[in-house]
Amino acid sequence: MLLPALFPRFPSRMPCAIPEGGSTQQRRIGKVMDQVLYSTPDNPAPENRAEGFFETHDGHQLRYAVFRSSGQVAKGTVVILHGRNEYIEKYFETIRDLTARGLWVATFDMRGQGGSQRLLKRRNHGHIRRFVDYERDLDTFLEKVVLPDTRLPFYLLAHSTGGLIALSAAPYLTTRIDRMVLSAPFIGLTGQAASPRVIRTLAGTLNAVGLGFLPLTSNLKEPDFRDNPLTSDERRFERNVAMMKAHPELTLGPPTARWLTEAFRTMDRVTSPYHLFSITIPTVIIAPTRDGVVPYTAQERLSRYFRAGQLVPINGARHEIFQERDIYRAAALAAFHAFIPGSDAEENQDVAALGT
Repeated sequence: MLLPALFPRFPSRMPCAIPEGGSTQQRRIGKVMDQVLYSTPDNPAPENRAEGFFETHDGHQLRYAVFRSSGQVAKGTVVILHGRNEYIEKYFETIRDLTARGLWVATFDMRGQGGSQRLLKRRNHGHIRRFVDYERDLDTFLEKVVLPDTRLPFYLLAHSTGGLIALSAAPYLTTRIDRMVLSAPFIGLTGQAASPRVIRTLAGTLNAVGLGFLPLTSNLKEPDFRDNPLTSDERRFERNVAMMKAHPELTLGPPTARWLTEAFRTMDRVTSPYHLFSITIPTVIIAPTRDGVVPYTAQERLSRYFRAGQLVPINGARHEIFQERDIYRAAALAAFHAFIPGSDAEENQDVAALGT
């Protein structure tokens, strides 16, 4: 069975970026300490940054970076939560957009992907033991990196799986995060070879019999712009493919049955009216109407029961709105800056009502 939208169609044999052995942080990180972030000719790393690794509650090393604006006074810090199979390098362009507006950016690669420590010997399998581990990693990142090393107020920009994590953790983030922007939050599934019900059943069965570490498919192929559900911008698509080819150790293969089971359970919980009523952080949901991964109807339905949330449709855009064509990407950025106090106050007064 193939779940194409969730899986990067790229060869799955990749070297390990972070050695599993060693008792000290130096040994865990290994050679990666020599170069934490990676650049390609068409995707250079932003300057004025600090990067490194932080340790989670259960001893995993996660790669992070903090990017500062050039202004003397920061307007706040945006914490970016990535989607599945994403990594810091993929957001270099968006990070430049944000720091140019006077915002700092803090972000990290989620456990089991990007330049962070992997969780299985078959390191290309996307795995998680418990979804709450993602939330605890976010809490650790806020505590160890964001609070001591960046500038108030704090905002959250979360894409896809990052949006699901943000929704799940939101009731406990009220005293830390001032506002949230969720880009195509992963609260539903579409565009697969099988129905979500079949995928859920198969994943749950494998997990129940102790085979949760197995993916539902191993049929991977090279990325092809013509049938991709993520973006209609060929230049940005090829830029991301070039990064994957230059640094395949950053990429990830199919999710395991355990990952899927945990994700579906979390979707059920965060989309319940009870959970949504418990979220008080003002939130904007940026919803691409041609999303090939998360149904637009699911995002629209989410907003109906989300009293702190407001839906901003981006007509014609696909799933990865910040990797999309300029016309769609600019609309998403305009919505973001109109909602985040101080980041675009003069140019977006006409849409400032999004924050009320």
